[in-house]
Amino acid sequence: MSNGNESCMFRDGAEFVACIFHAFEEWSGLGPLEDYLSYLEYLAWVFTPLVVVFILPFLIVILLYFSILFLHVYKHKNQLREAYSNNLWDGARKTLATLWDGHGFIWHGYEIHGMEKIPDEGAALIVYYHGAIPIDYYYFLANVIIQKGRIVHSVADHFLFKVPGFKLLLEVFSVIHGPQEECVKALKSGHLLGISPGGVREALLSDETYPLVWGKRKGFAQVAIDSKVPIIPMFTQNVREGFRSLGGLSFFRWSYEKFRMPMAPVYGGFPVKFRTYLGDPIPYDPNISAAELAEKTKQAVQALIDRHQIIPGNVLRALLERFHSRHKEK
Repeated sequence: MSNGNESCMFRDGAEFVACIFHAFEEWSGLGPLEDYLSYLEYLAWVFTPLVVVFILPFLIVILLYFSILFLHVYKHKNQLREAYSNNLWDGARKTLATLWDGHGFIWHGYEIHGMEKIPDEGAALIVYYHGAIPIDYYYFLANVIIQKGRIVHSVADHFLFKVPGFKLLLEVFSVIHGPQEECVKALKSGHLLGISPGGVREALLSDETYPLVWGKRKGFAQVAIDSKVPIIPMFTQNVREGFRSLGGLSFFRWSYEKFRMPMAPVYGGFPVKFRTYLGDPIPYDPNISAAELAEKTKQAVQALIDRHQIIPGNVLRALLERFHSRHKEK
């Protein structure tokens, strides 16, 4: 093997490897690789104790949280056994609900206030504020399955149905893409139905001041009127501090309005305190128009925000709320 004027002769594997190193040294101009390897070895020797000191306790904490999650599932073992004995999908839904509920309990100290306002039977339309990622709504769905033994049918944006692999999940949890006739059909069949009038636009364009981005949407109100069901307003405290969106930036706003695809980056995952509040049901009134009912519902959700959310939202404050019970009420 030759390189320039030098020949690299070797009789065994060790000499061949040495030759390769020598050739690479000359090609890269880095000088003797042994010096760099020795320096890396020295750094590894220096930092290994630090890695062990800090990483191992972190892994123990992770293990403890997995243990808590296991115990959370085990606590519901009888319910899970019964659910699987009745129907395979019932058991799967119950299992996933238990896992999501455990995640909410561990990561966000998740609470629901007003669960008694969700009827044990019969239809109702649940209208909620949409966070950058509606993880609070997933926790809510899980709690309704566990506490009420009911499935909340949900309305989702069309793009979600185009995500590869999501079809089965959406079917099992009764998610629809929202034609009014399908919503009315679900409610007239006696189901609970959850919808966010702001939808993806609210998820992307709202911010830590929690504005409702509903525009002039009133289709959800017409659905409630046609189905003759009450509307239950819902809001989760600190949901914008858990995840935030850059959708308010002009480029991402333009791209969404142009292509109707939620391409704005979302960041966060902070373990802030989540509290979901359910407002008093707005009863069916045959003498009210869809526009009036939509405005009444918007005011009810806004009232929950005004009462329970400190504006503007603050991530550090929301984190600290994990350690004390004080929260805005008026």
